Amino acid sequence: MDKSIAIIGAGIAGLAAGTVLAAAGRQVVLFDKGRGPGGRMATRRMPPPLGEASFDHGTQFFTARDPAFAAQVERWVSEGLAARWPAAGPDAWVGTPGMNAPLRAMAAGLDVHWSTEITAIAHSHGGWHLEGTEGRFDTLVIAIPAEQAARLLGPAAPDLAASAAAVTSAPSWTVMAAFAEPLPLSDVPQVSRALGWAARNSAKPGRTSPESWVLQATAEWSYTHLESPADVVIAALLQALGTDLPIPVATAAHRWRYAFPAATGAAPIWDESRALGLCGDWLASPRVGEAWSSGTAVAGMILNG
Repeated sequence: MDKSIAIIGAGIAGLAAGTVLAAAGRQVVLFDKGRGPGGRMATRRMPPPLGEASFDHGTQFFTARDPAFAAQVERWVSEGLAARWPAAGPDAWVGTPGMNAPLRAMAAGLDVHWSTEITAIAHSHGGWHLEGTEGRFDTLVIAIPAEQAARLLGPAAPDLAASAAAVTSAPSWTVMAAFAEPLPLSDVPQVSRALGWAARNSAKPGRTSPESWVLQATAEWSYTHLESPADVVIAALLQALGTDLPIPVATAAHRWRYAFPAATGAAPIWDESRALGLCGDWLASPRVGEAWSSGTAVAGMILNG
């Protein structure tokens, strides 16, 4: 029970795995290159003149189809961390007051090292060594996007690296825009040729910010404009939302290179001989619930192994 476990990636999958393992009494340390909880369930804040505006600029909502994940969502609801969002559908949920609220709560109970990028891994009889941090770990779990996992696994586990490299992810440009007044548009998400999603973020439950919108381009549009400057992307997606809209008081853009993995519905991977686990939505399905289930499942494999 005193064996140490490192988890690379503190998104929903990594945090779910860490939660299960820590609850079982294991020594767990998580590493993430981000500055705080969120991953694709991220929330960004901007201070326009009218007050701070918040934007869920990654995952817009999640569903709870698996009974175990549905039970977890109900716990979040009871803690004030999630609520239904009817505008996106009867089974749509969001974190409150931001999409990253459930992840913040999960991370608060774990030993997470933010702003820490692991650049290489190596395995020997002494365990796993992670370049970018000190110490060795008996067990390693990798919970990052497929493309990043493939690069990290290459020298240490080329067979698993090949599995990760076989998965490709579609990109998505996201634009965040705050306005001085409500736009004459419905709260129901908008779509168009360029826009795969556009919604009034400030209308989500628990939000108190001024009029704020999140615009996400389609994968095809994002591929075509992957290297375009942010200001060009902002102008194009705002025009796609409407040609007679007022000028926003604040804007920003974020490029998600690995937004939508072409997952195959695979189970998480646990290689007991190398004490190495892989989990995440790139194995199962690009959904929050599937990522949570993947992390929870690989933790169970470790505990049962």
